[in-house]
Formats: sequence, C-alpha cells, structure tokens
Amino acid sequence: MSKNQGGKSNPLLAAERADRNRKILIQVGVAAVLVALIAAIGIGIAVKKAHKDDPGPAPSIAATGTANAGPVPASITDNGAVRVGKPDAKVTVRVVADLQCPACKAFEAANGQVLEDAVANGTAVVEYNIIAFLDKASTTRYSSRAANAAYCVAEADPSKYQAWLKTMFAQQPPEGGAGLTDDQLVQIAKSAGYTDDAIAQCITDHKYDKYVQARTKEVLDSGIQSTPSVFVNGKKVESSQQVFGAGGLAPVISAAAGQ
Repeated sequence: MSKNQGGKSNPLLAAERADRNRKILIQVGVAAVLVALIAAIGIGIAVKKAHKDDPGPAPSIAATGTANAGPVPASITDNGAVRVGKPDAKVTVRVVADLQCPACKAFEAANGQVLEDAVANGTAVVEYNIIAFLDKASTTRYSSRAANAAYCVAEADPSKYQAWLKTMFAQQPPEGGAGLTDDQLVQIAKSAGYTDDAIAQCITDHKYDKYVQARTKEVLDSGIQSTPSVFVNGKKVESSQQVFGAGGLAPVISAAAGQ
C-alpha cells in the first residue's frame, strides 16, 4: 500500500509539514524583526551622531560699504571674538570674559568706558571673546544663554554692542541662582536699541548655542584659565590695578599706541 494509503493523506505527515512550515515562518519573521531593529538602531545612532557633529549656525557681521565702514567697523574672528573698531588701529585689546563672571563685571565697570573711548577715537580695536564656562553657576545655563545673546546682538548692529555689554554686566545675576530669563535678555537687548523681532527670536531660540560651546572649548584649550583675561597687542595684562583699577588700561593702551 502506498504512503498516502489509497489516495488519502497521512494526517501525521501533514501535521509535521505544517509545523515545520510554521517554524520556518516564525524564524523568518523573527529574523525580519531583528533586521529592522538593527537597522532602526543604526539609523538612530547615525542621526544622533549627525546631530552631535552638526556645528550649528555661525554668526557673522555683514560688511557695510568698504571694509565694514559703518559707524563702528566690526567682524567676528576665527576664535569667536566680536571685534569692534577700525581695522588700522595701532592697538588690539582682547578681553576674554564670561557674562556670569563677577570679576568680569568689575573689569567692565573699571575699564568699559576706556575701551569705548579707544574704539571711538580709533586708538584701539577691541576683541570681546565672550565664552560660557560658568553654566554651573546658575540653574538655567545662564552663561551659555547670555553668550548666545552676545552673538545675536553683535551681528545685528555692532555699533551698539559695547553699550549692550555694559548693560548686561550692570544687570548680572548673582551666582548660584536662576540667572536672567530669556525674556529678560530680550528686554536688555531692546533697552540697548535692539528692537528687531529677529533678535528676540535668536535669543529665545538659543540659535548660536552650539557655536558658543565650540568656541568656549577652543578658548579654554588654548590655555585661558580664568576670566577676565586681558591682552594688549598679544601680551597678557597681569597687573590687577590695570585690569580692575578705574581706567587702569588707559596708560597701557596709550603706551602700546606709542603716545
């Protein structure tokens, strides 16, 4: 007698075949799920890496006429400093500061007007290297948010930048607190003449946060260990009197200019 017993199928053989097919289908399904899962994980990792590696937007100061010949010629340097002053000035003053730093506030109170006058009369060009390494001194990353605001206003109108900086330091929040809110930063900008809605959005969107973090790391990696760090024609000013004394930088700038 044949295996199918006269044309009738063997139920045991059919059950085995069905069970085998079911196992194959399960294995194929599991494999497909694993492949999809691995692909999803790979895509997720790639997206996260791309987001991490994305440098974000970079601020820029548009030229006005020839060589940015506006009221206050300005640019942004490779290390992220906002450079304000005439390109042919004999003296370059670089100020590395954090807007949450109390010592930087003291420096601005002592020498802010000196630097404004030096820019106005063409004696010096000032590079304001605003970094953000004091986020731990507030509960809202105030240092980074304030540094972001510094780029928002600088690229909009550098002629108001020094006045804005003076106001920011005058309203500096105490360390250990929440810091100023984004809305307060917007109001400070408006009080300094920055009334464009695009500036407010730049501040509240934290548009240049990644740029701030990258430039901060570069500045710290270059050997800067504290703020304010002040340089005149590349030479660090070590005297506390010149850094924090009222008008202390004036004679240093005059000497560097050969006056």
